[in-house]
This record gives sequence, structure tokens and C-alpha cells, in this order.
Amino acid sequence: MTKASRPVSIIMIEDDEGHARLIEKNIRRAGLSNEIISFANGTSALRYFHGENEKGGEDPGRPCLVLLDLNLPDMTGVDILEKLKANEATRRAPVIILTTTDDKREIQRCYDLGANVYITKPLNYENFANAVRQLGLFLAVIQVPDAE
Repeated sequence: MTKASRPVSIIMIEDDEGHARLIEKNIRRAGLSNEIISFANGTSALRYFHGENEKGGEDPGRPCLVLLDLNLPDMTGVDILEKLKANEATRRAPVIILTTTDDKREIQRCYDLGANVYITKPLNYENFANAVRQLGLFLAVIQVPDAE
């Protein structure tokens, strides 16, 4: 049984309010009207995705694209990426890393863990908007099979 096509939600995990506003502004400027759900720390984002018991969050199965900062107040973005990719409910969600960190080892670690795109701040917003648009289109046309 296939689920009805649902719009892709953009989940932004960014603790800097100024960066978050700028990212959202540029998403809108790129012509994307998808819902944006923002979190300022990893704990609340992971609770949203996985719930208190890590069995199910707010809206399991919701198609989403994750925009993830690596430098957060309560845990690293790498920790969040690991948890997202290790959990059956979220492992297929595309993740775009948006961070000031340009260390080659850190970049490679994120790709090894399953990040789809790694963009350093200050962002080239044209490249950023294109990456978001491409992943959003990908999610809109591809039906990911439900986990067994």
C-alpha cells in the first residue's frame, strides 16, 4: 500500500537565530514554499524525530529534508547525524550540513555517516538553494519503501 504523496518538510537544526532567518529567507527566495520546522538544539530535534523513547516522534514517515548545523549548544551535529542515520524511522532522510567548519576530516566524517551535501558558512546561497531544491524534488518524485 502506498502512502499519499505528502509535501516535504524542511527540518532546520540551527542555534544561531540570525543564521536561521537568513537560511529561511534564502529558501523562500529560491521559490520553495515547504513548511520549515526549526530547532535551536539537538535534544529537541531528536525528540521531534524519535520521541522520548526513540521509538517514534511527532510524525513518523513524514518526508523531510534536514538542514543541520554542526556547532550546537547541547551536542554536535555529527552526533545528531549519527542518531538520524542509525534510527530506522529517519535513516533515509536527506541531510544537508550547513556549518562554519571546513575541516576536511570533519567533512569526510559527515559524508561517511550519510550526509548528502556539506556546505560551509558563509553560504553560497545559490548553491545552497539549488541543493535544497534538488533534494526536495528528489523526495517529491521518489517513493521510499516503508521499513519492514
